[in-house]
Amino acid sequence: MESPEIKKPGLNLPVAMSGASLRLDTFSLSLLPRSISNLSSSSPSSSKSSSCSDRFIPCRSTSRLHAFGLTDKPSPSKEGGNDAYSRLLKSELFGSDFVSSSPCSSSPAGQSSPTKNILRFRTDHSGGPSSPYSPSILGQDHGFSNETSTPPKPPRKVPKTPHKILDAPSLQDDFYLNLVDWSSQNVLAVGLGTCVYLWSASNSKVTKLCDLGPQDGVCSIQWTREGSYISIGTCLGQVQIWDGTRCKRIRTMGGHQTRTGVLAWNSRILASGSRDRNILQHDMRVSNDYISQLVGHKSEVCGLKWSSDDRQLASGGNDNQLLVWNQHSQQPVLRLTEHTAAVKAIAWSPHQSNLLASGGGTADRCIRFWNTSNGHQLNCIDSGSQVCNLAWSKNVNELVSTHGYSQNQITVWKYPSLAKVATLTGHSMRVLYLAMSPDGQTIVTGAGDETLRFWNVFPSMKATTPVKDSGLWSLGRTQIR
Repeated sequence: MESPEIKKPGLNLPVAMSGASLRLDTFSLSLLPRSISNLSSSSPSSSKSSSCSDRFIPCRSTSRLHAFGLTDKPSPSKEGGNDAYSRLLKSELFGSDFVSSSPCSSSPAGQSSPTKNILRFRTDHSGGPSSPYSPSILGQDHGFSNETSTPPKPPRKVPKTPHKILDAPSLQDDFYLNLVDWSSQNVLAVGLGTCVYLWSASNSKVTKLCDLGPQDGVCSIQWTREGSYISIGTCLGQVQIWDGTRCKRIRTMGGHQTRTGVLAWNSRILASGSRDRNILQHDMRVSNDYISQLVGHKSEVCGLKWSSDDRQLASGGNDNQLLVWNQHSQQPVLRLTEHTAAVKAIAWSPHQSNLLASGGGTADRCIRFWNTSNGHQLNCIDSGSQVCNLAWSKNVNELVSTHGYSQNQITVWKYPSLAKVATLTGHSMRVLYLAMSPDGQTIVTGAGDETLRFWNVFPSMKATTPVKDSGLWSLGRTQIR
């Protein structure tokens, strides 16, 4: 009979160890280390009851978590998942503000690629005070530039006072006359009453060219481009040609019925405008007084200028019209009627072909710029005063205008911005006359106050600063006759 099976303990013990030798001692809970709460409560310094936690939970509403883009990497398991559940989970974890402003929850465009930084700080547009070091204040929209920015070029300084003044007795205060011109040989011609005087800018010598007598008077003068001969328009409608070096009259031509108030030379043709509303073209190589007659104005012709290529002639009249003629037509190719007053001031740009500037009288006050190839007006600016003369600088892309009622100012304009470079004052009456020196740096202005004033307004071709005054251009006031 088999003996009953002895039940083995649940532990695999070595053979040498018996079950009786194994003893497990139990320990009382009082011997275990005290918990953090027991330690804090048993501290001798804490007499009052206090509660502590084992972690710090910040306030979600003030942590600005929405300023960080927490980009979730795309996972195949999330595709097609429940978006509502994801938003609810983010709302419970981060707060409702984070969900409403998170770029990742609005559209897929707000997610970044996994190659970019996971934490991206976004600009806060909450309307608070901006930092003085923000890129927008420093002029950069996307960070700082490594290149040093070039400081703006300071504006060119133009002397505010004339460097020379000449007394010009009997200089007429008549808007429709043109009595001052400066030759390419640096000789200034001025019509005073019945006489024409020549003033040499190189030595300040004054020469009386002619006297038309008590029955006539000087209405206009114009040098040829070479500067050797000068044409004179008279009150009786004649056009006289004089040799400026020998002070000798070469020729007298008729054709106008009344005073010849404006003259304009091109390379070989002299155009003359008169109160009889006609424009005559004279050729010194033929015996006839004139070779063609241009009829288009309804009142006195007071402005005439040839383009630099001799292909176009611009004329302005007291009928408020600006007409453009070519060499092959007896009718104007352009009739511009935007001015609302007499058009005396006319100037062709030496820097751009087909660019014409014109100025209107007291009721208009505007300087207008035209493209004569199509007749379009390019720009217009109200000068604030009657526009008496216009002249382009040969050295820089600027022009000067002289004015009458009511400010009697001289203004230098930058083109095409039409920003004012300088405004010069000094004449006490309308600045009716304007001429430019051969080097293009100095202008001379004449007015009914019987003075001629010389101003340095334009730089030279090479230098960027005006020519300094020399002993020749003294501040003294002299007389032209």
